[in-house]
Amino acid sequence: MDNQELEKKIIKALDDNKYGSLGTIEFGNKPKVRYMAVFHDGLKIYLATNHKTHKVVELKENPNACLLLGFEAGGSKDLVEIEATVDVTKDEGLRSKVWSKELEKWFEGPEDPDYVILELSPTRIEYTGKDKEHGVWEKKA
Repeated sequence: MDNQELEKKIIKALDDNKYGSLGTIEFGNKPKVRYMAVFHDGLKIYLATNHKTHKVVELKENPNACLLLGFEAGGSKDLVEIEATVDVTKDEGLRSKVWSKELEKWFEGPEDPDYVILELSPTRIEYTGKDKEHGVWEKKA
C-alpha cells in the first residue's frame, strides 16, 4: 500500500478508536502505560490531561512516548502503534479545539489552569489492519 493510502487508513483508525494506551518512561527508567482519550487532526494527535500528573513530569524529562490504539471492544479491529515526541502545552487555541463535554468530569472548562494538552508528533506509525494488511509510516526528514 502506498503512503497516501496508509495515512488514510491510520486516520480512519484514529477516528474509530477514541481511547488508547499511552506509554512513557517514569523515574527509575521503567515503562508506565495508561489509558487516555485520543483526539486528532490528521496525524497530529492530542491527549488532554492535568498538568499535575506524573506523565507530564515524565514527558518533560523524556519527551519520547508511544501510543497503542485498536483491537479493544468498541473500537476498530485495526492495530496502530505510534512512536512520537510529545510537547506539553497550554496553548489556548489548542485547549479550545480539543475541549469536549466529556472533559467536564476532570476540568472546569477550557480555561481551567490545570488543563494541558499533550501534543504528539509521530515519528513512526505501524499499522496492521483487521484483514492483516500492514504498513509502516515514517516522518519525512
